[in-house]
Amino acid sequence: MNRRILKILLEKEVLLMKRNPVVPRLIVAMPILVMLIIPLVATLDVKNVGVSVVDNDRTPLSRRLIADMDASEYLSVTGCYFGYGEAFRQIENGEADVLVTIPKGYQKDITKGERPAADVRANGVNATKGMLGAQYATASMANTLAHWQAEQGIAVPARETAVVNLYNPTLNFRNYMIPALMVVLLIIICGFLPTLNLVSEKETGTIEAMNVTPVGRLEFVLSKLIPYWVVGILVVTVGMLIGRLVYGLAPEGNIANIYLAAILFSLVMSGLGVSIANRSATILQSIFVMFAFIVIFQLMGGLFTPIASMPRWAQCITYAIPPRYFIEIMRSVYLKGATVADLWTQYAALSGFAVLLSLVAAATYRKRV
Repeated sequence: MNRRILKILLEKEVLLMKRNPVVPRLIVAMPILVMLIIPLVATLDVKNVGVSVVDNDRTPLSRRLIADMDASEYLSVTGCYFGYGEAFRQIENGEADVLVTIPKGYQKDITKGERPAADVRANGVNATKGMLGAQYATASMANTLAHWQAEQGIAVPARETAVVNLYNPTLNFRNYMIPALMVVLLIIICGFLPTLNLVSEKETGTIEAMNVTPVGRLEFVLSKLIPYWVVGILVVTVGMLIGRLVYGLAPEGNIANIYLAAILFSLVMSGLGVSIANRSATILQSIFVMFAFIVIFQLMGGLFTPIASMPRWAQCITYAIPPRYFIEIMRSVYLKGATVADLWTQYAALSGFAVLLSLVAAATYRKRV
């Protein structure tokens, strides 16, 4: 490899990137927008669950149960009714997610030491919100009931279990998403953009002029990829800074482990991008092929849907998806403080993919003289 030629080509690529009206803006704006907006809107946290209540007891205890549910951060009482039909219409109209029925004589039975049960029904159209909403409502009622019994001097059964949330004590989905969002940024910066860059050279004919020069194919390909590798590292840095300054989320582990994983994943995506570009004749063709890979990576890499929740056959397929390992590394280093020794299988898998895709990229590129 001729370093002088590589340096000249890198200067040319940086100059072209600066003159491009889209790429510099995309590189600067996309990481900021993704890290600022997506953690706020792409969340599985269930809040503002509508609760329709049928109060057949009409006692101070029942009113307190309703008031406490309405005061909850996660629940909102949409209406309190004296008949089941009126309350159920809220469920039918989609205005409520949970229907709670407080039976007649509820406070009287509690005072006697009995344990009557309120009827809680969930709207199964949105299964996640209905299921979690029913759990929230049940927990809210149990908490209110425990406080009321203590105030009345009624013996309260000891709690059988205590729940402690490890690594993410608040169970904030944002902390789960932020590390993985950097995967999306690297896929686009180190995979999508180099692919478009190489194919655009084909369409404009400049690659043919390059093919008849003494420039080797290694220098040419590296000159196309190195600027995006550098940008990818800068993007990860910006993502970590935004996560720390805006959301207060800092890596529990060593930052060097994150950069090592980011470098390996950049090699993986650039190798895939070059392989696609080598087989694509037009920009539109490369966009469609790359977009297909991006969709698969995001849906099956564990970005939004936990891999453990997928069918067994789908879980087996995810072992062949590189983002799976990068996402696992990012979340483990961020939330658990894991080390390279703890995640050696993920690092080894990324290294294997990087070597394999780089060999494929080199084999599929043909320099015609």
